[in-house]
Amino acid sequence: MASVVASSAIVTPVSALAASSTTRSSEIVSVKAGLKAGVLGGKTEWQSKTQTNGSRVSCMQVWEPYNNLRFETLSYLPALSQDALAKQIDYVIKSGWAPCIEFDTQGAVTREGSRMPGYYDGRYWTMWKLPMFGCTDSASVLREIEECKKLYGHKCYIRCLGFDNTRQVQCAMFIVHQPTNK
Repeated sequence: MASVVASSAIVTPVSALAASSTTRSSEIVSVKAGLKAGVLGGKTEWQSKTQTNGSRVSCMQVWEPYNNLRFETLSYLPALSQDALAKQIDYVIKSGWAPCIEFDTQGAVTREGSRMPGYYDGRYWTMWKLPMFGCTDSASVLREIEECKKLYGHKCYIRCLGFDNTRQVQCAMFIVHQPTNK
């Protein structure tokens, strides 16, 4: 019942409440709070609240969906240089996350074992050593990545992720190496 009363108070126009002799001015202010007086503005106000690409549709590119695996956010960019990798790892460390290195031969999430909703093969990668809790510089993480490349670089994807141990979630993840034969 209370929700019905509250919703009817919001729908009631402010001018009707002001005309009522039993309505106090404090009630008008509380009802009016958050609502704009008047009707929705014209075309210019509407355009300022929406986004459009106009006539630039012909300039957009579509990625080839076959034989073009995309893994993480940065996989759409060219391969990262050592300096760019160091900056990304520095960001992970400055955010208070533990850098982790993982590798996998397939490198993509598939659904081969089961077609049930929520089931995915390849979701979990093999972790390289342990998460680097307490790491303070990107050079040590880059050394571990190079060591992983020496052993598995010819046949495995290698990714670096930032793990937040207080929330126990992955906060950042990016591919640092793709196999040479793929």
